[in-house]
Amino acid sequence: MKTAVVLGAYGLIGSACMRALEADGFRTVGVGRRRAAALRSAPDSIFVERDIAKTDASDWRSLLADTDVVVNASGALQDGARDSLSAIHERAIGELVVALGGTRTRLIQISAAGVSEAATTEFFRSKARGDGKIMGSDLDWVILRPTLVVGAEAYGGTALLRAAAAVPAFFPKILPESRIQTVFLGDVAAAVVSAARGEVPSRTLADLTEPEARSFADTVRALRKWQGFAPWTRSVPVPMPLVRFLALGADALGWLGWRSPLRTTAIRSLQAGVLGDPAAWRAAGGADCRPLTETLAALPSTAQERWFARLYLLMPLCVATLSIFWILSGLIGLAEIGAAETVLLTRGFSPSLAGTAALGGAVLDLALGLAILYRPLAQRACLAMLAAGLAYLLAATVFAPDLWADPLGPLVKILPASLLALVTAALLGER
Repeated sequence: MKTAVVLGAYGLIGSACMRALEADGFRTVGVGRRRAAALRSAPDSIFVERDIAKTDASDWRSLLADTDVVVNASGALQDGARDSLSAIHERAIGELVVALGGTRTRLIQISAAGVSEAATTEFFRSKARGDGKIMGSDLDWVILRPTLVVGAEAYGGTALLRAAAAVPAFFPKILPESRIQTVFLGDVAAAVVSAARGEVPSRTLADLTEPEARSFADTVRALRKWQGFAPWTRSVPVPMPLVRFLALGADALGWLGWRSPLRTTAIRSLQAGVLGDPAAWRAAGGADCRPLTETLAALPSTAQERWFARLYLLMPLCVATLSIFWILSGLIGLAEIGAAETVLLTRGFSPSLAGTAALGGAVLDLALGLAILYRPLAQRACLAMLAAGLAYLLAATVFAPDLWADPLGPLVKILPASLLALVTAALLGER
């Protein structure tokens, strides 16, 4: 039995490659930096935990000994708190090339259509430099460059398109000049299997794409029809300055660990168009990739799809609302700490305990409002908000039950805020 090692094994493309290779009879080993995420994606697979961006050639050589095929499906869209493009797209490739030097292992690189060292984004430039390291080596390699990948799972650009297609009431008219080609995730995985089996000549460089392109608007409308929503009856132009402003905000959030598909790289890539040429893949003997209409026909659109698309739009609003609510609660508590102490003193608290409780509550609220903005802590911050809200309710019920009858409803309002925190915690599960 041949062995295939898949880097980035729990990503959109990597997980599909794992499943397809296993179904074809390969023994597969996944590699990535988060074991918990990998086990959610494929609980029965073999997985090796490594930070691909930091693994050196000697470690790769040991890990990949007696491996027949290596599939590199790892990557990042933009520099951020969790990602470095030069590290994952260049350094990691360089170490991998050194480790595989002198072996008969086939390296299958999943790149991206349109990569070039003269491209407008560092994503494409760094991808091109990484591809260049492979092409300049003496390895047995195949480089596959898919266009916009569409599959049952939504992530990154395809999640953004699904969300755009689910906008209620009106079509957000954006990127009118953009042209898009797509490729079915299953076709990408099938191409990897074909290359792994040796059916694709060594040193093949090919785009994986449907043959025809369509406008961004037509792509979004096709997805909306597939989702089962009624066609839009009106459209609203979205000015590019607003889009760029939102992208800059998403870039800033990237340094807090949020991998938003609205970041500058994604917007610039869509604006430039996502285009490829299937000629090289056909010349290599590869099967044609199906058009978007056939891709969508192969994917069932269920209630889960519609829920995801709408909730994907709402999740940033949920996070922002919770952050503002708790930050304002903390700031108001600090500004009015004397009034808070007075309330507690009238309920029998000692002066020292009243001061400590008032200050501690304000600081806690402020800390939780800030913590939810940092992606690695966001889900735990939501659960802490829920716990804090319930603790406030319990304490108030014991020491100030009259507040339940307050006409402004300070305690009643904690209930929907706590429920929002619980819902947001559920939405923040990744992959």
